[in-house]
Amino acid sequence: MVRVLRSSARAAFFGTFDSFCLVIFPADCRVCGLPLAGFTLLPVCASCWNDLPAQSGPLCVCCGEALDRDPSTTGDTECRPCRAAPPDFNQAVAHGVYRDKLRTLLHLLKYDGMEALAKRLGVLLADQVLAIPDLPGDLLAVPVPLYGKKRRSRGFNQSERLARGLIMALRERHPEMRIKLAAPLLVRQRATESQAGLTPHQRRENVRGAFFVPKPETVRDRHVLLVDDIYTTGATARACSTALRRAGAASVWVATVARAQREHALAPQLEDLHSEIRSAGEQDSELPMEQDFVFWEESGRSAPADGTAR
Repeated sequence: MVRVLRSSARAAFFGTFDSFCLVIFPADCRVCGLPLAGFTLLPVCASCWNDLPAQSGPLCVCCGEALDRDPSTTGDTECRPCRAAPPDFNQAVAHGVYRDKLRTLLHLLKYDGMEALAKRLGVLLADQVLAIPDLPGDLLAVPVPLYGKKRRSRGFNQSERLARGLIMALRERHPEMRIKLAAPLLVRQRATESQAGLTPHQRRENVRGAFFVPKPETVRDRHVLLVDDIYTTGATARACSTALRRAGAASVWVATVARAQREHALAPQLEDLHSEIRSAGEQDSELPMEQDFVFWEESGRSAPADGTAR
């Protein structure tokens, strides 16, 4: 016991010492690499913070996917997957596209443990949440949970940190909003493989049945704001929303800092992955969501025989 206490005290001392040294000897910006202008505990320059553009152009009113055509001329306000297989959430919003500096910031938060970034990113996300039409004023903010072992290994849940930053920003701008963090409400009941590098089908299969609400009475008839760092194919958001709605949630809204868009899916950093999939002959086995048995089993519906939506 004494040894554990000494180790904890030593870790706390060196953590404080490292923070002190960062203030006295400021480092370069962790995003662009240029020298920081002043002393800070958050090594990201003002230029990088100001270069995080919000998404633009026509987006799916349901999931936020970029639309190929202008809805004002086609009348199509939803993307094909949302029309064919409507999710259990009402709407998903995100600040920006998952690329460039926003991608780097999320990696610094998630993999480098720079938890202080979550507060600033939460401010960006608040703008998108407040723009949601007809958003209920009484919300439970539920971060996408990590499996216990992964959370202990990482030391924190980045989605929970983002949810706290988001709540703080919303309360400062709209004190009348009743929003409460409800982190234990949703549980990841089994370990899942990292979603990075998986095909859409593999992502849906990976999170199928992974989430549940241990106390349904805590969510019954309540409005939920599900918070995560990135929306990629929507497999996680859909699986979490299904679990929440089955437990009795009145509605589910999804808020993520970043959104992976199709026009950036073949970016240089992902080209090797797609080449591997093509060379392995797996591309032909990838099914659209409305034809994927994994999705239909999870949603509790039977897949249409012709692959169209019911």
